[in-house]
Amino acid sequence: MTQDTAISPAAQGRPAHSRRSGPLSGTMAVPGDKSISHRALMLGALAVGTTHIEGLLEGEDVHATAAALRAMGVTVVQDGPGVWHVDGVGVAGLHAPEDVLDLGNSGTSARLLCGLLAGHGFTAIMTGDGSLRKRPMNRVIAPLTEMGVRVETREGGRMPMSFTGSDTLLPIEYTLPVPSAQVKSAVLLAGLHAPGKTTVIEDVATRDHTERMLSHMGAEIEITETPDGRRITITGQTELSPVNVKVPSDPSSAAFPAVAAAIVPGSQVQLNGIGMNPARAGVFTSLSEMGADITSTNERDEGGEPVADLTIRAAALTGARIPAERAASMIDEYPVLAMAAACATGTTVFAGVGELRVKESDRLAAIETGLRACGVTVSTDSDSITIAGCGGPPPGGATIATQLDHRLAMSFLVFGLATENPVSIDDITPSETSFPGFADAMRALGADITEGDPA
Repeated sequence: MTQDTAISPAAQGRPAHSRRSGPLSGTMAVPGDKSISHRALMLGALAVGTTHIEGLLEGEDVHATAAALRAMGVTVVQDGPGVWHVDGVGVAGLHAPEDVLDLGNSGTSARLLCGLLAGHGFTAIMTGDGSLRKRPMNRVIAPLTEMGVRVETREGGRMPMSFTGSDTLLPIEYTLPVPSAQVKSAVLLAGLHAPGKTTVIEDVATRDHTERMLSHMGAEIEITETPDGRRITITGQTELSPVNVKVPSDPSSAAFPAVAAAIVPGSQVQLNGIGMNPARAGVFTSLSEMGADITSTNERDEGGEPVADLTIRAAALTGARIPAERAASMIDEYPVLAMAAACATGTTVFAGVGELRVKESDRLAAIETGLRACGVTVSTDSDSITIAGCGGPPPGGATIATQLDHRLAMSFLVFGLATENPVSIDDITPSETSFPGFADAMRALGADITEGDPA
């Protein structure tokens, strides 16, 4: 495959490229956890009183959530860098927005807001950027329709979407057909408005930030393990109390410097205050199984979430089979972990990754196309990807189409730090979605990342 086949000629954006770097070293301040930041704003909006948040991720996705809440009558104020407060309006206190809610690239905003809006008897129109408008919403629409909402979408359950909530929601018991923390969270948030008990059953545990934060704010949450799966039950029509939230650093964002340190010889990087929730930390387990040198210290609990400081040193990686049951704990980290697999000795198989087909892009296809353009042998099927590691620096030398996907953009820039030839991406702008200042933060560690066309 030639250098240009991974990118559309019509693509436009802010290009960037990375080159093989010397050892990375230093301490990086990783942005706040995106998942927890969304939930802190949304649940703070439903509380009665003021919720104070420290360490909020100030990326475009979280700003989209803040803007939507403001449009529905919630006071959301930034008091300083990463420091915000939300004056809650109560569980049923949102007002009908006067304009369309534009959620940008944020699937989390879209799906969780459906849960917030479910118990309000007004109509809201939601849309997003070109990437979000391609992502199906049927998974979240199905259970909420059972509860009594009315939804109209484009063909295939896609945005723009007209969403009408109900003042008389019905509690339901819902088994997730596919593991999804976003769908689970939407049903639980809707359950806050319904009388009685609403239950979600998942046969594979997904990230549990919503349950943790709801419980922290006084909601009645019951979690039981049964032969049918994990049952999460919320008792509706209860009042939430405001809390102080300290957002840990995002393990998904930490994965980029962690992989970079693992694959660039001689590197040692310190990442402090990283969220180590077992439902999110699968990437570090997988890297360790591949031979990465990761040390965890100062393990602690902050605001109901486990946190630790991580030191990552370069090591010779080997291929591994990463089991399907771990996918839910690291679904967003497969793109960058695939870069590590390409540098490893031997073959790596990621199983149970079909969900990557319906993320910000078809990430499974994009990983395959991009790595092949960089000289790596890759194969995929509907639910797995197999990568034959190069046992050293991969060839590189391609330009990658990011497809408005922040994780693809950052993953291939990390990859280029270890390849023989530079790797370019068509647009670094999407990285602002979840990791504002990503290139600057990596350069501070010694990474050779340059914005603009390669010389």
